[in-house]
Amino acid sequence: MNIDIHSHVVPRTVMDAIELNPDRYGTRIEVKDGKRYFAVHGPQAELKPEFYDADAKVEWMDRVGLDVSVISVAPPIYFYGLSPDKGLEVAILANDGIAQMVEVRPDRLRGMAHLPMQDPDAAIAELERVVKEYGFKGVEIATSIEGDTLAHPRFRKVLKTIEQLGCFIFAHPYQCIAHGGMDDYYLSNFVGFPLDTTLMVANLMFSGALDELKQLRIVLAHGGGYVPYQIGRFVHGHSVRSEPKKNSQTSPRDLLRRFYFDSLTH
Repeated sequence: MNIDIHSHVVPRTVMDAIELNPDRYGTRIEVKDGKRYFAVHGPQAELKPEFYDADAKVEWMDRVGLDVSVISVAPPIYFYGLSPDKGLEVAILANDGIAQMVEVRPDRLRGMAHLPMQDPDAAIAELERVVKEYGFKGVEIATSIEGDTLAHPRFRKVLKTIEQLGCFIFAHPYQCIAHGGMDDYYLSNFVGFPLDTTLMVANLMFSGALDELKQLRIVLAHGGGYVPYQIGRFVHGHSVRSEPKKNSQTSPRDLLRRFYFDSLTH
């Protein structure tokens, strides 16, 4: 079977909320020539039916040869920059909307949770809810959250809960914590996204987080960024330098086995 776990949607529940009160969410949906466009983080993107309509999604899957899609929210609606109460509100809307799409086509669609990572306690509560109510097995999280890597101590209890519930993480970038030299040519996406993924993995390895979270499974978007091509450098650096051994004695060679990679490298 061809199973796609890198499959973004913008559920109707979220679209309706944005259209009703765009100022609350800091973004808007515009209609031009009878088509809907999502305006956030730069240029507008067309909201084609496969982003919010389950049957249209499956028709698209048939055209491209996919058997099952594990759907997750598109990065522009992570909304980590909102206040904690609004972040939880939109996460609930997103998860309920994803579950509704799955309910329409349970033969072809599976759901992945979205969490309000700006509030770790709320993220845990929402994760426990959707695992119990909807049976979600995966959690989509950005590679960094408003400037903090996923290895930051404040996120550790969320990662522990994901591990304890037997879920996996699908790590997808939406910003890059390293900004220099990427202002032109859309390099923030071309270079910044795979770089942020690489920085996330390095921090998880060298911080000792993965020594603590021994059963946590993480899928990396976009082929893992630069990780597959830099792992030798990580391994060698860990063996000859003191700095990377400060918090973890485990070789990155062994920790690499904890990661999975999608094939959406374009």
